[in-house]
Amino acid sequence: MNDRDLLLIFGTETGNAEVLAEDAGHLAGISGLNPTVMDMEDISLATLSSAKRLIVICSTWGEGEQPVNAQDLYDSVQESEVGSMDGVSYAVLALGDTAFEFFCESGKEWDILLEEKGGSRVNKRIDCDLDYDDYAADWISATLEIMKQI
Repeated sequence: MNDRDLLLIFGTETGNAEVLAEDAGHLAGISGLNPTVMDMEDISLATLSSAKRLIVICSTWGEGEQPVNAQDLYDSVQESEVGSMDGVSYAVLALGDTAFEFFCESGKEWDILLEEKGGSRVNKRIDCDLDYDDYAADWISATLEIMKQI
């Protein structure tokens, strides 16, 4: 991977996380990083664990479940060895709806799992409700600034 590479992965049911990942990828390119935006169902554990910089944007589905396109990758990371994410600097943007009991549960699970497997959190996870646009934009800008320093 190139020294300026940034991997952005999304887990989504309705497309909101994908749109945010595409927007973040566009901003990353403008800010001097080399972004790759990928659907979680199209990425392998090996690709994920070799990323130097990683942004996870994941929505929560139903009663706290991972989106369908995220479940297999989540399971692969969960079953991987401790240390499988060593060297991965990551940040998580979680999407949810406060009307549900398990608000942003999928993003919270990703955040915890990546740290448990050896990843280094570089920005605090943001848990976004339905009106996330401004908050997400600010978080993405701040996270990209941090990623540029890595």
